[in-house]
Amino acid sequence: MRYRDRAQAGRELAAALGKLRDEDALPDPVVLALPRGGVAVAVEVARELPAPLDVLVVRKIGAPSHEEFGVGAIAGDDPPLLDRATLAHLDLTEESLAPVVERERQELRRRERRYREGRPPPELRGRTVIVVDDGLATGSTARAALRHVRRRDPARTVLAVPVGAPDSLDALAAEADLVVCPYRPAFFSAVGQWYDDFGQLTDDDVLEALRGV
Repeated sequence: MRYRDRAQAGRELAAALGKLRDEDALPDPVVLALPRGGVAVAVEVARELPAPLDVLVVRKIGAPSHEEFGVGAIAGDDPPLLDRATLAHLDLTEESLAPVVERERQELRRRERRYREGRPPPELRGRTVIVVDDGLATGSTARAALRHVRRRDPARTVLAVPVGAPDSLDALAAEADLVVCPYRPAFFSAVGQWYDDFGQLTDDDVLEALRGV
């Protein structure tokens, strides 16, 4: 099984969440997309439920010598969520990562300003918060996102992705009240392998999607 693109993946995910809605399992929902890729998926979810859509910007923290190798993530103004075992293996400390964390936090704030266009963050207290991304590999950004949401006292947290690594999904079961993932392939190396079209989105793509809901 492969998805044609993020829009099709979003419709498949929306169908699964629609069944939960019909069972009254998603009261007063709000959808938070992890940009950029998660926005194209979340648009379909927000339309189906229907529910308001906003973004939750999370940034991966990469190793200083290899930025693509994630050692943690940040969300909002929360402290960085770091993989302690990986830090020890790479002989890294919080202090050595401080410049990387600050750079990513600046980019996080830039994206929040750009995507929200002056809107305040949505009120999450007492609501069902559905965190949506286009897939789940290691789960570091999703974990940071869910913990950020938890601090805002929602009634229920749901992690929803079209495809994910089974081990990572299982590990995140303790972070969310519910994990929804229609496709959990046994052999998983990267999210993009399960899409025919996994092109990178731009800030303008994100804005267009948010304005169209």
